[in-house]
Amino acid sequence: MTIHRLLGAASLAALGTASAAQDADLLVFDYSGFENAAYHQPYVDAHGESPTFAFFGDEDEAFQKLRSGFQADVTHICAGSVSKWQDSGIIEPWDTSKVTAFDTLNTELTDADVAGGEDLYFLPTDFGSTAIAYNPEEVNEEDVASLDVFLNPDFGGRMSLPDNVDDAYALAFLATGVTDWTEATDEEFEAASNWLREAHPNLRTYWADAAELSQLLSSGEILVSWAWNEIPATMREEGRSIAFNRETPEGTSLWVCGYVNLVESPGSEDKAYDYVNAILSEESVVPLLDFGFGSANQSALQSQVTPEDLEAAGLEPVSVPVLAQLPVSNELREKMNGTFEQIKAGF
Repeated sequence: MTIHRLLGAASLAALGTASAAQDADLLVFDYSGFENAAYHQPYVDAHGESPTFAFFGDEDEAFQKLRSGFQADVTHICAGSVSKWQDSGIIEPWDTSKVTAFDTLNTELTDADVAGGEDLYFLPTDFGSTAIAYNPEEVNEEDVASLDVFLNPDFGGRMSLPDNVDDAYALAFLATGVTDWTEATDEEFEAASNWLREAHPNLRTYWADAAELSQLLSSGEILVSWAWNEIPATMREEGRSIAFNRETPEGTSLWVCGYVNLVESPGSEDKAYDYVNAILSEESVVPLLDFGFGSANQSALQSQVTPEDLEAAGLEPVSVPVLAQLPVSNELREKMNGTFEQIKAGF
């Protein structure tokens, strides 16, 4: 078995710009950054260019745009949204016989609760963790020993949460003792919401993307934040001071994202499979992990990287509870969305 050390960010940037052309036969609707050719190099090798990409800010924006008539072939979403997308009728199942790595995917990520039922409506490709990122030069380790640091007025105005309903509620459910939000009761939802309301006055801002939070942490404007693992991994690569605590007794959260196959898509169905197969290939494992994303291809991940690499990326196994951001019911989704907007507005 060959173990590869991770590439440097500069090397990946060069790989990511190696193919500027775009294949008009496939339109991928995605988060900005996933157009990096290093993530799907086998597709470029096969077709001579990357797919065409269009971008969205968040999944609600993507959903509304597609419902309004925008056409794409595949879309990158996270597991918490699967039920909503499936019930809308805009996605169709993947043919698992055409997914080359299907038998070597992490079986926990292809469970029916994640995939959308017996048929595979959601193909997991990447995962990551969310935990406390903090400035170790100004914040003591004991200060961030609990998720209740976000309720500590001593850091008032120097903390931040994601402007993302799933990440915010994952934190709040963990902080109030819930590790499986798919089974959350009305009372547990209210407790989590009230926890977010209590944290809100201590926040300086809700961060929208990784680059924004990295800048806020680097400048010292923010000292403590609930953050994706890719953020401290990238900051360390750049030589910035940052620490990441996934071992609070309340736990940490794990998110998983992947691709859905849109119905009546205008492009090539064969190239859609070529694209997802490229992302799940062994060749894509190291480029993804170098930016903090774990590959859902468990066999490839284990063969390509070391435990030290996983630790550097913030994806090492932990001994505390883990809340997996699995699909939630449409009822809970609507309540989370509506209440989170009220909380951010101060209500």
